[in-house]
Amino acid sequence: MDGIFGWLGDHGAHQDLIRHMGEAARLSPEGLLQAHSSQMLGLAACSRFDKGMIHVENGLGAALYGRPRFLDDELAFIARDQNPAVAIAHGWLRFGEKLPTLMHGNFAFVVLEPIKKKAFMALDRVGAERLCYARHGGQLVFGSSAQSVAAHPSVGHVIDPQAIYDYLYFHTIPAPRSLYQGVYKLLPGQFAILKNGQISTGFYWQADYNPVDAGFDSHRRDFRSVLDQAVRDADAPATAAFLSGGTDSSTVVGALTAARGAPVDTFSIGFDADGFDEMDYARCAAERFGCRSHEYYLKPADIVAAIPIIAHEYDEPFGNNSAVPTYFCAKAAHDAGFENMFAGDGGDEIFGGNARYAKQGLFEAYARLPTALRRGLIEPVARLPGLSGRFPLSKLKSYVAQAKIGLPLRLESYNFLHRTPLDQIFAADFIHAVDPSATDAALTEVYERTASDHYINRMMHLDLKFTLADNDLRKVGVMTEAAGIEVRYPLLDDRLVDFANHLPVDYKVRGQKLRWFFKEALADLLPEKIINKTKHGFGLPFGVWSTQYAPLGDIVGDSLSDFKRRGWIQPAYLDHMLAMQRGPHASYYGVMIWVVMMLEQWLSANEH
Repeated sequence: MDGIFGWLGDHGAHQDLIRHMGEAARLSPEGLLQAHSSQMLGLAACSRFDKGMIHVENGLGAALYGRPRFLDDELAFIARDQNPAVAIAHGWLRFGEKLPTLMHGNFAFVVLEPIKKKAFMALDRVGAERLCYARHGGQLVFGSSAQSVAAHPSVGHVIDPQAIYDYLYFHTIPAPRSLYQGVYKLLPGQFAILKNGQISTGFYWQADYNPVDAGFDSHRRDFRSVLDQAVRDADAPATAAFLSGGTDSSTVVGALTAARGAPVDTFSIGFDADGFDEMDYARCAAERFGCRSHEYYLKPADIVAAIPIIAHEYDEPFGNNSAVPTYFCAKAAHDAGFENMFAGDGGDEIFGGNARYAKQGLFEAYARLPTALRRGLIEPVARLPGLSGRFPLSKLKSYVAQAKIGLPLRLESYNFLHRTPLDQIFAADFIHAVDPSATDAALTEVYERTASDHYINRMMHLDLKFTLADNDLRKVGVMTEAAGIEVRYPLLDDRLVDFANHLPVDYKVRGQKLRWFFKEALADLLPEKIINKTKHGFGLPFGVWSTQYAPLGDIVGDSLSDFKRRGWIQPAYLDHMLAMQRGPHASYYGVMIWVVMMLEQWLSANEH
C-alpha cells in the first residue's frame, strides 16, 4: 500500500531498516519512494498518486500523505511553490500544535525533531487517511501501515487477542487498537505528541453540532454553493465516478455534471441475484444526467479472484464484503483509462440517511412514556405467560427488551456475538484473554464524546468514526488504490461537513423521514425515483453464491477448516454456521462466514 513510515530514535543500520519497513508495508512498485535516514531518524514516503512526500531541513523532518488544503496564505503558497511537506515543516515552526487546525482535506503527517527528541502526528478530520504508531522506550515508530510499524525491531508482530475479538464484533479493527500489541492508530481529528519520552493524544477538531436556524431557503442556497465548490475543488483530469444509484453517488454525479457542463463517465456494479441488484437506479441517474455509463455485472468467480487481493492489500484483517464490488468497479475505471474516481461516501453520516436513525426514534420514545404506563401495563402484558412468544405480543416483548437497552449499545442488539452465549462461540482460553465489554466501552466513549445531547447527532458522530473512518473509507480507499485509482470524497469536504453538522436535527431526520433537508434541497437535481428509493447499500450475495458456486464454496470450507486450528472459535460453532448458511439463512450467516474466512485468508497471507 502507498503511504509514509519512519521512526525517531537511535538506530544504527538505518538504511537497512528503511528497506525492511518498506517491504513490510508492501509498497506499490509503481510508486515513487522518497527516503531519508540517519542515526536518529528515518522518513519515507511512497505514492503512485503524488500524495506522499518528505522534507528534511535544519535537523527537522516532516512526512506527509494526502492532499491537504492550507488555510494560512503563506503555507498555501509554500505548498504550491515547493510542496506540501515543506509547508508542514514551516507550519510546525510557526504554529506548533495548532498546525492541523489550519489544514483541511485528507492528510496524515508527522514532524520529527531529533535534537529535542520530540515528535508530532495528526490525522484529518474524517479519517480519510490512516496513521499508526508505536512507542518503545524513547523511540517512536510510525507508518500508514500497521505492518511497517510492526516491522521495526523495537515493536514486533505480536497479535493482540482483543483485536481479534474486536474484528469479529465490528468486522474491522477500530482505532485506536490495531492487530498488533503496542501498535495504535490515530482517530479522526486526533493528534499525538511525543515529548519527554511519553506519548499523549488529544483532538484538535471535534464535530460541532450547535444548530444554526437560518431558515430553509438560506440553508438550501448555502448547501448548493458549498456542494458545488467541494465538487469543483476535488475535480481533476481523468476523473470518473462511482454510481450505485443511491442518493449520495447520484448527487455527486449530478453536481459534477453541472460543474463541468459536460457528461461524466460513471461506473456501476450489478449482481445477478434477487434482492441485490440496483442497476435500474444507476441507469435512472445516468439517464437523468446524460452520463457515459459503464456497467459490470459481478460473477461468483470474481469473488474467488478478489479474496487473495483483499488479503494482500489490507494491512489488517478486513471483513466488509462490499470491498469486492468496490474493487471491480474501480478496476473497470482504471482499465478504461481513468486515474481518479469520485465516491459518494459520507452523505448518510452527515445528513441523517441511515435507517437506524429513524428506527431508534421509535425506541427512544418508549422512555418518554409515563413510568406507571410502562411498568404497570405495557411490560406486564409483554410478559404474559404462554402468550409473550406469540404474535403480536412477541413483537411487543422484543420492542420493550430493546427499548430498555440504552444507546449506543442498542444498535448492536443483533450482533452475532450477542445472539449466542460467548462460551458457545469461543474457546475458554480465548475468552479469558479478552475483555468482551471493551467493544461496548469503545462505542460508548465516542457516543458520549459528541458535542450534542441529541441521540440523532450522537449516532451520526458514532457513525463518522465506526462506519466511515474504520470501515467504509478503509474499504473504498484500499480497494481503489489496489485497482490503481485515487478516490476523492466530495461529500466529506470539511466545509460540507461543517455545514451539515450545524443543521437543526429535524432537518436531518424528520419523524421517520431520513435526510429531509438533503432531499428537499436537491429535489430539482435528483430523479424522484432515487429520492424516494429505499436505502439498500452495496451488498454482496456471498452467502447465496457460496452455496451455488463450487470453487467459492471450496474456499469457504478450506478456510474455516484451517481456522479451526487457531483455537479461538469452537469448531462446533463454525460447523453450526456452515450448516445454517446452507439452509434458509444463507445471507444472514454468510456475513459472519465471510468475516471468519477473510480473517483466516489474511492471517495465512501475512503470517510472520
